[in-house]
Amino acid sequence: MLKHYYYIGGMPEVVNSFKKNRDFQKVRDIQKRILEAYEQDFSKHAPNDIVPRIRMLWNSIPTQLAKENRKFIYGLIKEGARAKEFEIAMTWLIDCGLIHKVNRITKPAIPLNAYIDFSAFKLFFVDVGLLNAMGNVDVKTLIEGNSIFEEFKGAITEQFVLQQLIADKIKVYYWSSEKSKAEIDFIIQYKNFVVPIEVKAEENLQSKSLKVFCEKYKPQFAIRTSMSDFRKENWLTNISLYAINNVSFSVFE
Repeated sequence: MLKHYYYIGGMPEVVNSFKKNRDFQKVRDIQKRILEAYEQDFSKHAPNDIVPRIRMLWNSIPTQLAKENRKFIYGLIKEGARAKEFEIAMTWLIDCGLIHKVNRITKPAIPLNAYIDFSAFKLFFVDVGLLNAMGNVDVKTLIEGNSIFEEFKGAITEQFVLQQLIADKIKVYYWSSEKSKAEIDFIIQYKNFVVPIEVKAEENLQSKSLKVFCEKYKPQFAIRTSMSDFRKENWLTNISLYAINNVSFSVFE
């Protein structure tokens, strides 16, 4: 059912269609129509000189997420692209609520927004179903999986988790080390605690980056979310992906 939600997403018309028809193809048709409407809105409502850049940035996001970069790379939009070319386009999409920007923090300390690295961030879509539609992921591949789907599966899972955290009114960041490959998918602040969250698409419970982070910063709480069942260990709590929206209740209460 969780993977069905990955495919369907939460756009009201899409959800209503699936509720009535249980038809995945109709779901995809509506999603494609919504995406086309967004592209038309770019031309209707954005300044003419930035419309091409809005489209280029918008269409690059699935690629950025699939590559699991440690930050958004302008060069993946087009060769030689620079931040100043796309800043206004990005701001327009964020202000319209079509994308979410997650900034890197340099240090997991209170308050987190005092340690933002404004040069490093990731961009996510407004809806996980639309991400799948843009990536042309068919329902069989999403539910059954295969070896060539591994990277994008991680992107879909991160997109889903981010949406759940945002829906719970939680401000989200991420962390990566300066010199090693360690990266924590999401960092949140809960009251006076800094909490790392590592996202796993399946039941793989190896948590090398999370372990590095915990050994260095010794947070009071650490979370891994995966397809595995709920469990509390000495140094972390594993929350099933479908229940990540209950993160505060599951861990802190």
